[in-house]
Amino acid sequence: MQTDNELKEIVRQKYSEIALQDKKTNESSCCGASCCSTEVYNIMSDDYTKLEGYNADADLGLGCGLPTEFAKIKEGDTVIDLGSGAGNDCFVARKQTGEKGKVIGIDFTPAMIEKARVNTEKIGFHNVEFRQGDIEQIPVTSNIADVVVSNCVLNLVPNKDAVINEIYRVLKPGGHFSISDIVLEGALPSKWKEVAELYAGCVSGAIQKQVYLELIEAAGFKNIILQKDKPIIIPDDILVNHLTAEEILTYKNGHTKITSITVYAEKPLAEKVACCEPGCCN
Repeated sequence: MQTDNELKEIVRQKYSEIALQDKKTNESSCCGASCCSTEVYNIMSDDYTKLEGYNADADLGLGCGLPTEFAKIKEGDTVIDLGSGAGNDCFVARKQTGEKGKVIGIDFTPAMIEKARVNTEKIGFHNVEFRQGDIEQIPVTSNIADVVVSNCVLNLVPNKDAVINEIYRVLKPGGHFSISDIVLEGALPSKWKEVAELYAGCVSGAIQKQVYLELIEAAGFKNIILQKDKPIIIPDDILVNHLTAEEILTYKNGHTKITSITVYAEKPLAEKVACCEPGCCN
């Protein structure tokens, strides 16, 4: 079994490769039964092109939802994007926060950070920044963000519990998140857990939907809402790389579902301190 550090290195290497490609290359990169690569990513992606703030140079087709569409971002908000890639969600968020707000993108891969910074310079935004870091230890101070967004990234992190607790830490009391991710209902074929390509593509790293929601609740979040839930269909030309014909039939006829969900939740407002001395309350 691979260690957490080994899994992280798989992600770093794969997304470093993707950072050097444009969306069109990613979408046409499946090269046959023996080496299908980023095809596993774009079968999950949603269409960003109609969202205000969309920037084609920042869209690598890597997401599995549209969290910024559901994130209730307001003018002047501070927004953190976890796994910001080339900056796609950050630029959409910047359109919503305006010049008075601030957007911070966090990514694990140096090549993605470099690509995002180049895109930011092209656009001329002065209130969007990108920081390299591990989202299990988000490199920002506590209680700073009004909104946290993330698009198909928690699956890439071995310790999802740590990330959810970090999201709670960086949000202001009363702040909220909107996160798109891949979850499971039923058991994934066991051999998929050993396939690096599918791990980096968010499939093998998926956990059960109910467990995912329970982690969010256990961290202290309230008003948890499932904003979107859509099935992910893995094409046969990908399945044949990892499963036998009999295993494919069993998988298709079974009860396993791979879905993309977008989840919203709020960090509660700080509790008021009880008045303990005469005259201490206004």
